[in-house]
Amino acid sequence: MRHYLRLGIGIIAISSASILIKFCDAPSMVIAMYRLVFASLFFITTAGVKKTNPLNKFHKRDLGLAFFSALFLCGHFAAWITSLDHTSVASSVVLVSTSPVFVAIGSIFFLKQKPGKLLIWGITFTLIGAVILSSKEFGVGKNSLFGNALALAGAIGIAGHYLIGKVLRARIDTFSYVTIVYSITALFLVFISGFLRNSFFDYNANTYLLFFLIAFVPQVIGHTTLNWALKLFSATTVAVITLSEPIGASILAFFLLGEKITGLQFLGGFIILTGVAFALRGDKHNRAISW
Repeated sequence: MRHYLRLGIGIIAISSASILIKFCDAPSMVIAMYRLVFASLFFITTAGVKKTNPLNKFHKRDLGLAFFSALFLCGHFAAWITSLDHTSVASSVVLVSTSPVFVAIGSIFFLKQKPGKLLIWGITFTLIGAVILSSKEFGVGKNSLFGNALALAGAIGIAGHYLIGKVLRARIDTFSYVTIVYSITALFLVFISGFLRNSFFDYNANTYLLFFLIAFVPQVIGHTTLNWALKLFSATTVAVITLSEPIGASILAFFLLGEKITGLQFLGGFIILTGVAFALRGDKHNRAISW
């Protein structure tokens, strides 16, 4: 039960990202950069206080995998955030929500893990729920092919991150894994932001506070919880669980921003939660068999 409680806290933390970003007056790529820079600094500082070296947990091959895990995570942020400038929010959200499908395919070919029937039902329900949850916004935005392709690339990016994370988390603890992967991702995002000539320092104190909150809540707490979950659940199940984020974001928006929750959103959220329940049930069944 405590595992599910921890996952719930992680999802709530991740759900806060869209709310915090909405208040943040900075380019999207800069927000992503500071999110990973501050998060990596937090873990590096913690490692210094604990007098531990996360690199000691990694063999040479592991470092190579960590590099690609970070590259995929950077690709996810860069592609998905940029897609919002070229297509509607709904199209972007639905397309990036296809990540469980890519994780399931990758698990078959790279991890030799075939998803069970319950997990497949879970993927189906969560995708349907994501479409319903975003349907009110269809037709809003440019709906360009380029933006849709970027959102799809974002889904592939996070899928690759989870698949590699599943391999590394089998033998590396959460703290060491996220310290190295977040740090490498931060370097990638700093390079991209510099290449795009974004300003790094021309922001007010309130914006820097939001940078910190975005790094600490959705990244340090939320995303790290998902990386922790890779030790216990399949990469596909973790990807399915992430689709609960729009539900948490809608609830937080209701209390913090006064945004109403429509009947269609409620239906979509219910279907997503049903899919997550199927996925967790199927994952638990598969682990019971393997044990």
